[in-house]
Formats: sequence, structure tokens, C-alpha cells
Amino acid sequence: MNVGMVCYPTVGGSGAVAAELARQLAGRGHEIHVISYRLPFRFGDFQKNICLHEVDLASYPLFEHPPYELALAVKMAEAVRDHGIELFHVHYAIPHAIAGFLAQQMLGDDAPRMLTTLHGTDITIVGQDHSFFEITRFGIERSDGVTAVSEFLRRMTAEEFQIERPIDVIPNFVDLEHYSVAPADRSGIASADQRVLLHVSNFRPVKRPLDTVRIFERVSREVDAVLLMVGEGPERSSTQALARRLGVLDRMRFLGTQRDIGEIASMADVFLLPSELESFGLSALEAMACGVPVIGSDAGGLPEVVRHSESGYLLPVGDVEGMAARTIEILKDGERRREMGQAARHRVESLFRAERVVNQYEAVYARLLGR
Repeated sequence: MNVGMVCYPTVGGSGAVAAELARQLAGRGHEIHVISYRLPFRFGDFQKNICLHEVDLASYPLFEHPPYELALAVKMAEAVRDHGIELFHVHYAIPHAIAGFLAQQMLGDDAPRMLTTLHGTDITIVGQDHSFFEITRFGIERSDGVTAVSEFLRRMTAEEFQIERPIDVIPNFVDLEHYSVAPADRSGIASADQRVLLHVSNFRPVKRPLDTVRIFERVSREVDAVLLMVGEGPERSSTQALARRLGVLDRMRFLGTQRDIGEIASMADVFLLPSELESFGLSALEAMACGVPVIGSDAGGLPEVVRHSESGYLLPVGDVEGMAARTIEILKDGERRREMGQAARHRVESLFRAERVVNQYEAVYARLLGR
């Protein structure tokens, strides 16, 4: 098949999944045309069957902000005319589904079909804003097919936007070849007898990075440990300030944005994700692929990824004491930690491996194309 993959190139779950899906499909012989304003961050070296179409943004004094949506629609239409794209797969409803609809209108009878994948904040935050609510609903309704990354997100979309059309649930996934359960060398991170905790996020309030610091402070009273913080975002400075006040900053490592999460996750003993809401929890899935138990919030789609008391523990949002207690329990019981890590890896192998999930996307593509 010949697919136009439209996504944000920035750090985040939607871009990461779109990039990995493009790689997987290209490896199966499909022709993939990635359409975005720059190369998505998870792409590495050149790969056969993948071509990037970079959206051009004209600078004109009349426009305070260049109209990216219109430029994207034009680029999508150009890619169809030049390369015979049969299907648009747009990741994140706003503005990609709208740009896809405009491209379809420009192309008329020759327009490709369009599949929209909902990833989370396009529904839970952006789409809920009064300014975007109607246009988000319009984009979903005008798509030829819609998928959501969790049953939680599917249900929320249907209820909040009064969507009656079917929405397929296709979860996020990982390529297990890039995630090892063998402990990585962490000599530059921690001493031989120290435990390693890990948090990965965009440091936005919904991720509750301050709770991560509070959990770590309580854990460090009983266990000699370090905390790795991966990512960038608006609450990073507040997170560092809180760590300084609590006296744990010297045992924390702020690693910034990292492309290879698997290598870092393989150093960890426990993964912390105390988010207010997770539509799926891709970073937790990546940790589980490395055999790392997850301590997180019992909210949103995370319970569909982490099985409570088997591959980790899920507690109420804001329960810092409970999360710290569970983390200490795992860190002090090596056998329990190994059992939970093995269960986490097995769950990924059973439900979230690339081969299984990419098959589901291929089936939806074939259905939309009438094959």
C-alpha cells in the first residue's frame, strides 16, 4: 500500500508511534510518505520505502502566525498527485484531520481515504477547549476511519463529542528488538548498591512531575537510590526547585530529551508515572518492555497497560505516600521485583508487540481501501 503518514515531529507519544509505525510498514514493503514540518524525532537513519515531505511555511507580513493547516493540506494534495498516495493516516485530530479533509476536497474523486488516530490530549485537552471542540468533532466525523489508542480514549471520545460512528481501539506498541531485559551498564549513573528510579514525560502539569520528586524523597529515606528524569517541559524548573528544597537534587539526574528510551529504561529498577491522566502511557510500556515494574496512577488508559499487582502498582492520583510505599516494597524485595519485571515483559510480548499491532493497522487500511 501507498500511505501518507501525517504527524507532529515533536517529542510525544503521537509522533513516536507514527514514526515507529512508518518504519514497521516500510519494512513490510509498503511505500510510506511522512508529511510534517520536519523529520519526526524518533526517526534515525535513512530507511528504504520512507520519504519525507516537509511542509513549507511562507512568511508574509499579513499573517501574525503562518497558516500551517492550509500549507499542510496543500502538501498532502501535492504528495497524492506526485506519488499516488492511496490513504492518509493522520495522527492527532487537530489540525491533521482537518487538513486531510481539505486535501480530499481539493483532490475530488481522486482523493485518498483518511484514517484518523486519536492519541489522547487531542481529545482530553485540546479538543475540550471551546475554540476547538466543534472542529475536532467535525474532523472525527469526516474521517473515513477512526482509531483510538485505548478503550478509555474511545469511550471518552464517543461520550464527550457524541460520536456514534465506530472507533477501533488499536493500542500503542513497541519493537521488542530495541528493548532488552538484560540490565544495562549504569556505572556512570549509580553506584553498585544503589537502586535506580526513572520518570519520562514532557514535564507538563498533567504528568505531575512534582509528585515524582515527592515520591522519590520518601523512598530515599529508606533506600539508597537515584532518580533519572527524562524529558523537557514547563515544569522542569519547578521540579528542580522542589528537589532542592527537599534535599534530593544531588541524587537526581536530569537527562533532557532522549530518543532511545529503551537504553535508559534498561538501567531502571522501577518506573514512576503518577500522572493526572494517561490516555495510554507509552513511556510506561517502554519501561515494561525492559522488564521494569511501573508505579503509576489508576487513571485513564494506564490500567489497560499496567496490570495492578502483577506488572506494577496503580494507586489513586496524588497518593504520594502509597506510591512511595509500593516503590520501597519493590526495591527491598529483589525476587518480587524480578517477578513483576518478567510479568511486565510478558504482557508487552502478548499484547503490545509491533508485529501484533501493525497487523491491526494493516487490516484497517485494507478495509478502508476495499481490499
